[in-house]
Amino acid sequence: MIGAPVSDPARFKPDNRRAGSETGAPTPVHPRNKREYLRDLVAAKYKAFRPLTEEERALGFLGWHQRGYLPHCDYPWLTQFVTFRLADSMPATRRTEWDHFLKIEDVRDRRTKLEEYLDRGVGECRLRNLGIARLAEETLLHFHNDRYELLAWCVMPNHIHALVHVWQTPLGQMIQSWKRFIATNAEAAQTERRSPTRRVSNEPINTPARRAVLQWEREYWDTFMRDEEQEKKAVRYIENNPVKANLCRVPEQWEFSSARFRDGYRRLVLPRMPNPTR
Repeated sequence: MIGAPVSDPARFKPDNRRAGSETGAPTPVHPRNKREYLRDLVAAKYKAFRPLTEEERALGFLGWHQRGYLPHCDYPWLTQFVTFRLADSMPATRRTEWDHFLKIEDVRDRRTKLEEYLDRGVGECRLRNLGIARLAEETLLHFHNDRYELLAWCVMPNHIHALVHVWQTPLGQMIQSWKRFIATNAEAAQTERRSPTRRVSNEPINTPARRAVLQWEREYWDTFMRDEEQEKKAVRYIENNPVKANLCRVPEQWEFSSARFRDGYRRLVLPRMPNPTR
């Protein structure tokens, strides 16, 4: 559905009197715990946005919602900046290193601090494997200009950033599809073999068990773009992430990022990409 009309941004602009500031901070409330805070935040934002149509609900869109951890905005025709990470990128054994970031009230500041922690490369960083990173990039691009428009992306060692124009596939379903396909095919895609850790049923009893090559954190972070300037900033942030993390000197050097496909006018010009088997 290339060229599908984008909804009027004004329809998605929150009423700050009810939903809080541009930073995502809610109108001051004093809930008894974090879960109540999240519930109140999502309820305020849900009221500030237009209601979903019956057709949108039938497609699976949820509007503003939460699953007990993070707020999510799920409407068609929004451009969304999303980050999803591997489960061991913020391990419980090192909780003292990142737990205080969760207490930051400003949503943008909290996300910035958490993403800076991800850039430290904690965990096994399975996305550093060239075969798995290539699989991840090809997976993101597989339905580009078919189910959504991918505007920018970057596969980092333990997380993935993407800027995506949502069409008629709910954001949560899209990300879950990406995660599932990458996780399912990661073992075949990896360019270095590791010792198995979870037993296969037809193997001898003394065969070491075999563990999934990679495991995703259930939640993801999403921020919808309010205007073109915010979208440009998101592209710069995404494509500059490897430089910021000291993984390369310039964005174009990173092998699994949209930066290497920009022309002299900063337009994204994609070659024909190989499609992962589905």
